Parts: sequence; structure tokens; C-alpha cells
Amino acid sequence: MKPHHGCPVQATINVMSGKWKVQILWHLSFGPKRFAKLRSLLPGVSEKVLADQLRQLETDGVLRREASPSVPPKVTYSLSASGKKLVPMMEDLCAWGSKHFGIQPTLGRS
Repeated sequence: MKPHHGCPVQATINVMSGKWKVQILWHLSFGPKRFAKLRSLLPGVSEKVLADQLRQLETDGVLRREASPSVPPKVTYSLSASGKKLVPMMEDLCAWGSKHFGIQPTLGRS
């Protein structure tokens, strides 16, 4: 984990910092996704980077990885209880960014 210097805000930002992590968390907030689906939702992400960021989010306890013993293995990612608690914060950040920068959300909630 990145140094947080005893600051809970910095620790939280560290969990979410990474080029694709916020988008991964946002997509998972709509429900569980398989690796290939996440990759298709994130144009430009490489398989290696996506796997690394998913692993880091799992290590930080904000997502769950479930693998079925099939061939090939079916791996599904979903938000953990802690990860679900990040969603309202991301919604607030979305609202702030939309108002402050005039950017309309592309993946809003109904």
C-alpha cells in the first residue's frame, strides 16, 4: 500500500488511485462483471494493467474475485461491502465534476 502518513483521506485516495481503478469500481457498482466484460468497457486498457489493478483492488478489500472450477475458469469480479461504500462518494464526485466542469455523465444512475 502507498504511504498514507496517518491520513484516512490519503489512504482512501491511495486505494482508488490508478489510471483505471475509479472506472473499474464504477462499472462494478452496476453489478458483477467478468474480466472480458471489464476489458471491453475500458477501451485502451491492456490485459496486464487490468489484471494488476483488479489484483490491487482485491488486496485493498474493495472487490471480490470469484473463480469457478470450470475449464476455462470463469472469474467474476464484484464490489465487496467496503467497495459498495465507495459508490456514494463517487456519485458525489461525479455530481461535483459535472457541475464544476460542465461535463455530463455518460454512465449515470437511473
